[in-house]
Amino acid sequence: MLLWFAGGAWVLVWVVFQDPAIDYRLIMAGAVLPDLVDGPLGGARLLHTLVAGVVLLLGVMVATRGRRRLRRRLLAVPVGVLVHLLLDGTWTDARVFWWPITGWSLAGAGPLPSIAHPLAVTVAEEAAGALALAWCWSRFRLGEPGRRAYFLRTGRLGRDITTG
Repeated sequence: MLLWFAGGAWVLVWVVFQDPAIDYRLIMAGAVLPDLVDGPLGGARLLHTLVAGVVLLLGVMVATRGRRRLRRRLLAVPVGVLVHLLLDGTWTDARVFWWPITGWSLAGAGPLPSIAHPLAVTVAEEAAGALALAWCWSRFRLGEPGRRAYFLRTGRLGRDITTG
């Protein structure tokens, strides 16, 4: 499940912040990171917890003290991780989401939420993610070579097309 998280995160972050200066590549990378890390570990583990997203956010804040540009860029990763928790429905599993408040063990927490539901739901989510990415492609005119090159190089959107 990549399209659901990448497309969903891009659209959600755009709708909430409407900021062309955010690195949307890092938003999408952060949104797929929990499944890429926790999947090989056997299911919903550390990166599916709220504390991991918050610690990652605080880590970026501390590590980039005095470097505002770098901070602004890197904050996209923990934001993407936190959006993943929303899109994944991880918040419905109190044992994982609220770890370690609900206990220290994550063993037996179950499979990744993104693969735990029926195939039809997974297909619908991926289709929705593909539609979200198509909307972004169209909305931000990424079909234009110059705009696409700028986005691929910086992760940012053109300020001239982000209003209205």
